[in-house]
Amino acid sequence: MASASQASLLLQKQLKDLCKRPVDGFSAGLVDESNLFEWSVTIIGPPDTLYEGGFFNAIMSFPQNYPNSPPTIRFTSEVWHPNVYSDGKVCISILHPPGDDPNGYELASERWSPVHTVESIILSIISMLSSPNDESPANVEAADE
Repeated sequence: MASASQASLLLQKQLKDLCKRPVDGFSAGLVDESNLFEWSVTIIGPPDTLYEGGFFNAIMSFPQNYPNSPPTIRFTSEVWHPNVYSDGKVCISILHPPGDDPNGYELASERWSPVHTVESIILSIISMLSSPNDESPANVEAADE
């Protein structure tokens, strides 16, 4: 079982890695320097999508037992998308708790795994903006459009 101190060390390392080697398409940092468990993220709308050229802010909140459990991500910028709830919370498979899906929609291999990093999560969200999953939408109206 991961402890809060192990989670802190891992998040510190991932933050340092992103600062040393920034990734195209987003930036990330701490909301408050004293709290490693809450990150501010800005995603640049991917090319050739409705979101191209936009800057979308989000808060990424990590549980104390990260990486055994996934973070939650909530856009603070308005985002109209089939996989984003009206409150801004992102709904993609890799952010769902590990194990079998109680609803039977997802394979366990599609859900959260401790191998995911901040980088892989945000790249998955960028991919989601490019290719929405309208099979199981969080925002039915956006999926219908």
